[in-house]
Amino acid sequence: MLEDKRIRVIIGHYGSGKSEFSVNYAVRLAEMGRKVALADLDVVNMYFRSREKAKELEGLGIKVIGSQVNTPAIEVPSISAEVYAPLQDSSYDLILDVGGDQVGARALGRYVDYFVDGKYDMFFILNANRAETQTVDKVLEYMKKIEDVSRAKVTGLVNNTHLLKATTVEDILRGQKLALEVEEKTGIELKYVSALESIIPELPSDLKGEILPIKLFLRDEWML
Repeated sequence: MLEDKRIRVIIGHYGSGKSEFSVNYAVRLAEMGRKVALADLDVVNMYFRSREKAKELEGLGIKVIGSQVNTPAIEVPSISAEVYAPLQDSSYDLILDVGGDQVGARALGRYVDYFVDGKYDMFFILNANRAETQTVDKVLEYMKKIEDVSRAKVTGLVNNTHLLKATTVEDILRGQKLALEVEEKTGIELKYVSALESIIPELPSDLKGEILPIKLFLRDEWML
C-alpha cells in the first residue's frame, strides 16, 4: 500500500463498493502514520457518501473533502476547491473517490494536469456480482468509457466482489477469477482483494493481491 502512488483515484460501477474501499484504504494509511486526505468526488450518487462520515474519519486523522456547501444530508452537485490543496501538497496521501460510470468520472477532468505518468494510480473496483461487470468484455468496456472521459488510465484492479453481509468465500473467489482474466487480457495488475474482516480467515492463503480488510463504515448496523 505504501508503494502505491501518492494520488490514488478510485473508480468503479455503482454498487461495486468503491466508497467503502476508499474509506477503508484511507483509514489503513492513517493507521500507518500517513497524512491522509479523502476527497469525495461523487456528484451523481446520493447514497453512502464518505463526507457523511466526515466527523468520524477526521477523528481518525483523515482530512475529508466533499461538497463546497456544508449540507451532508443533501446532494449538491459541486466539489470544493479544497481538493487542490492535497493535490499540490506532496506531504499528503490523497484518495479521490469518484462517482460511478463515465458520468461520474467527468469530475476528474478538471484535475487532468495532475494525472501524469508515474504520478498517480487509478484503481478499478471490480464486483463480479454487478450485472454490468460480470464478464471480461463488460469490464473492459466499462473501464474504457471511464478512461476516455477522465483522460486517465487504470493502473490497478481491486477484487471487491461482495453481497454485503451475505458475502461468501465463493463470491470472492469468483471475483478473483474474473479479475485475473482481466489482468491477463490487459496487463493491468490485480493489486488488492478486499473483504469483510470476518471472512478473511476463510480465504486461501495464496490469493494474488494484497488483502484489505473491510469495515462497513458507510452502512448502519441495521442495513443488510
